Amino acid sequence: MQHIINSAQTCLDCKKPKCQIGCPVGTPIAEMIRLFLSGNIKEAGEKVFNNNPLSIICSLVCPHEKHCEGHCILNKKHTPVNVGGIENYISTYYINYREFEKPTPNGRNLAIIGSGPAGISLAMIMALKGFNVTMYEGNNQIGGVLRYGIPDFRLDKTILDKIEDNLKKIGVKIRKNIMIGKNITLDDLHRDGFDAIFIGTGVWAPKKLGIKGESLGNVHFAIDYLKTPKTYDLGKKVVVVGAGNVAMDVARTAIRNGARDVSIMYRKGEDAMPAERIEIEHAKIDGVKFNLFKSPLEFTQEGIKYVNTSEDDNSNGFEPADTILVAISQTARDLIVKNNTGLSLGENGLLKSDENGITTREGVFASGDVVTGARTVVEAVAFSKRVAISIENYIDTLPAKNEAV
Repeated sequence: MQHIINSAQTCLDCKKPKCQIGCPVGTPIAEMIRLFLSGNIKEAGEKVFNNNPLSIICSLVCPHEKHCEGHCILNKKHTPVNVGGIENYISTYYINYREFEKPTPNGRNLAIIGSGPAGISLAMIMALKGFNVTMYEGNNQIGGVLRYGIPDFRLDKTILDKIEDNLKKIGVKIRKNIMIGKNITLDDLHRDGFDAIFIGTGVWAPKKLGIKGESLGNVHFAIDYLKTPKTYDLGKKVVVVGAGNVAMDVARTAIRNGARDVSIMYRKGEDAMPAERIEIEHAKIDGVKFNLFKSPLEFTQEGIKYVNTSEDDNSNGFEPADTILVAISQTARDLIVKNNTGLSLGENGLLKSDENGITTREGVFASGDVVTGARTVVEAVAFSKRVAISIENYIDTLPAKNEAV
């Protein structure tokens, strides 16, 4: 607690806070800190929550060094304000303090497909405005990438259970273990009285390298491994192919689940890695090794055949491995698009929508990773806030419920 106060006291309370400009959802950070230090933590929590219903999550998993803290003016000569830590303290206090209650219904029905950060934030926003929200989730627990893609050591999943309780308190109905798209279609949802439909199904189809050996039993896709890491027997030596944030999470998770020798294999140098710098540093601290300038040619039962990709060495080599984890990004499943008319995928395999979440099918909206590809949680929230406005604008054009349709 004291280190949070100490850091908050270093805030310069800038008139034009760059930290807020650097935040994708424009969190009023200086005002939040001012209220916190003046003893008005409940008001601080309310402002932060109203701006970002997933502030408690973002405070833990956001790349703060890229957004708010990276824009802090103190970076020039000192340590930036610990915005993430301060926001987490305030958000945790507030979510436990606030009594969530169901608001007066407005008579409109919204279906939300997917319960990841995009779906949860939209459900919270719309339900609090009186919409009758039903959320559909293919797994037996809500959270999407928050539950099945972020390791426990980065995000305590009991937070998601608390969020689920609050969603239920404000009237959100949650239907689990159901994949919308084939057996239940978008036409079915429209038939059953939903005024608008939102798609936030994320990116769960792993991209393949397309090389020999990718179907072998010792090769796994990172996004699949992160769902249930304790069910895998990786052996002692693990090689992760890829160098994004997911690759770092997978490598660190493998170490925590019994692997003794974990390395990242990447075709370029460290400066070219797509992972955030802090994630790379955390991986190093956890003992992950980096095998750079090597590109896989073939997977075998014993390891990886590779080619050196440095300028002065294009020879082939072999890296032994008990398990190979492929972490070269994901794309969207096309279940909904294939089985429902009016929607389309872009050339990148992602669902087409404009910057406000309006898709090519009337009354259907989308945001989050299914549209943008894998991004941060806070970017998904920012997108869903724009979609909330689009949905309200669309519903305003519909006949009143008591009018003939």
